[in-house]
Amino acid sequence: MCRAPELPDADFERWRQLLEVRAGMVLDDRQRSFLQIQLAARMRELAIADYEGYYRIVCEGVSGRIEWVRLLDRLTIQATRFFRHPPSFALLEAYVSEFVQTAAGQSLALWSLGCSSGEEAFSMAISTAEVLSRQGQSMTFSLTGTDISSEALRQARQGTFSRQRLDGVPATLRERYFRSREDGSYQICPRLAERLCFARLNVLELSQAPLQGLNVIFCQNLLIYFRRWLRRDLLNQLVQRLAPGGLLVLGVGEVSNWSHPQLVPAEHPEVLAFVRQADCPA
Repeated sequence: MCRAPELPDADFERWRQLLEVRAGMVLDDRQRSFLQIQLAARMRELAIADYEGYYRIVCEGVSGRIEWVRLLDRLTIQATRFFRHPPSFALLEAYVSEFVQTAAGQSLALWSLGCSSGEEAFSMAISTAEVLSRQGQSMTFSLTGTDISSEALRQARQGTFSRQRLDGVPATLRERYFRSREDGSYQICPRLAERLCFARLNVLELSQAPLQGLNVIFCQNLLIYFRRWLRRDLLNQLVQRLAPGGLLVLGVGEVSNWSHPQLVPAEHPEVLAFVRQADCPA
């Protein structure tokens, strides 16, 4: 395997600034090697010899914007898995159970922000469907998954996973919500898949997202890539997308010393989550 050419300080700074301005991603010196490897791999595919030349291509015209999206696919696909943080899904199920009891007949709207290849979104859908089934309710909910990576979204829309990627899914749920395929992989069952929609979204353009009146928002393992002031700005925007009584679930440790006048902390010792007060105006 060819060794990636060394990324000069000036080029590293140029690329780092571009990633922050366009995607909000903040890279430090510890991630320099990762950036160098990913840039060099794409440059080899395009037969480009130097980082500066590739930078110019990414910054020029329509073709540059297309190439930028392809590069982001390399830089933003992160490791994920089904039911990654079990306490968060336990809280979701408790919330849905209470919602069903107090808002009979109403449908649920959920959002997985930074959904990657779909594991979190499908986990949310399974948890929601399980509660509705136990309560004797039909699957009256919709779930939107958004991500900046087009490749991750392609995988999510496909809804096909290897047996290894289903390790976090209990056997009973695997049998109920997946269909085995001849090649050994598993496909999300149609009755669940039809409740989900996946769309590309750069969180820096959150104001352009049409989602409103959401009952549940999961935003986990995403804010860690942004500066503290940007995290707070994004969170404030998410609050406005919540319906009164809606639940906002964050990654533990992703934000500290943040509060919002319309939110109260959810009562769960292992989850960083908030509920929008029902008596507060939008």
